[in-house]
Amino acid sequence: MKITLLHYAAPPVVGGVEGVLAHQARLMAAAGHTARVIAARGEPWSEAIEFIRLPIVDSRHPEVLAVKAELDAGIISIGFARLRDKIVEELRPLLIDQDIVIAHNVCSLNKNLPLTAAVHQLYTTSNFPRLILWHHDLAWATPRYRAELHDGYPWDLLRTDWPGAAQVTISELRRRELAELLGVPRDQIHLIPNGVNVLAFLKLETQTWEFVQRLNLLDAAPLLLLPVRLTPRKNIELAVRALGHLRATFPSAQLIVTGPLGPHNPANVDYFAWLKQLRAEASLTEAVHFLAELTEAYLPDAVIADFFRLADALILPSREEGFGLPMLEAAFSHMPIFCADSPGTPLRELGGADATYFSPEADPATVADLIATQLKAMPTFRFAARARAVFTWERVYARHIAPLLANHVNPKPQEIQ
Repeated sequence: MKITLLHYAAPPVVGGVEGVLAHQARLMAAAGHTARVIAARGEPWSEAIEFIRLPIVDSRHPEVLAVKAELDAGIISIGFARLRDKIVEELRPLLIDQDIVIAHNVCSLNKNLPLTAAVHQLYTTSNFPRLILWHHDLAWATPRYRAELHDGYPWDLLRTDWPGAAQVTISELRRRELAELLGVPRDQIHLIPNGVNVLAFLKLETQTWEFVQRLNLLDAAPLLLLPVRLTPRKNIELAVRALGHLRATFPSAQLIVTGPLGPHNPANVDYFAWLKQLRAEASLTEAVHFLAELTEAYLPDAVIADFFRLADALILPSREEGFGLPMLEAAFSHMPIFCADSPGTPLRELGGADATYFSPEADPATVADLIATQLKAMPTFRFAARARAVFTWERVYARHIAPLLANHVNPKPQEIQ
């Protein structure tokens, strides 16, 4: 489909709406749509997204500001009508061949009411594309705008249900406010939240992101990290078995072991084969990940550091350690640490009272209970797991935006879950 997103400004202009618009256009283009952005300020930022600069749609255009000063005082001058008609003429050829037009805040705020009126006038003509009104802010529900708003046209366009247009808000608060303004049932308004671009926000390496996508690591809750070589003294089998028990409490729990085979002992090959057999017998093939299966190449430090940012907890069941550097890396990553307390390791010496300890010979169910009890009590873990499940841009797009775009008749709004 051909989709146009309309707003006053676009990247690299910094703003919440500008960022949302950019992520939506990126995902639409990635899904095979022809995505285009019309804005007054901004620059082309992606070869996959067409950018059309149209100065007259700005909230800061001199003509717009002059008319706004009159409108704020309750005056509808001939200047308003002329500017509205000018915008109509400039927008019409840009929109007429589109399948969908998404107006971000254009029909929510009084920043450029001639633009709002122009979009409305075009929408009432025949053969206009499907229209989605995306509301981030609502002038009529915000006290600081009240002095600038007056009864009647064009101000009432910001609180009128445009027949046939899909109404979208970004939060339950905004949905309640909009339902009251429009006089429509709340469940007729789509609630589509904003999201986070995990790859960009965490500055993940390309290789890390490939692992994340291939292994569905964002589905993990929790994701346990075991950054060790595949050698028997690391006691990896305890972590594997403990994960099996942990999934009784957290069905989406996953374990990632980042290291390669230990290079100095040929027996490590047999150990790795045994670990994979153990994993299969425990039905954990989709939950326990050995990166050594995916690459024989050395993983750069930057990739390992990425996993410390992605994971929810560090687990170190080693029988022997010389120092325990992963504990320090976990500390700098603000991660809870679960590790073995063994005479063959200095882990308690390093972690002191700030780690959770278990015997390297502990019952796996006991280790799982330690992890589950601590994580369940951590609001940061609970929120992080929920955010990964609900609020990544990829999930927002797949769960909410794609169905909205695909339905020629606007689908029933979905709840956030």
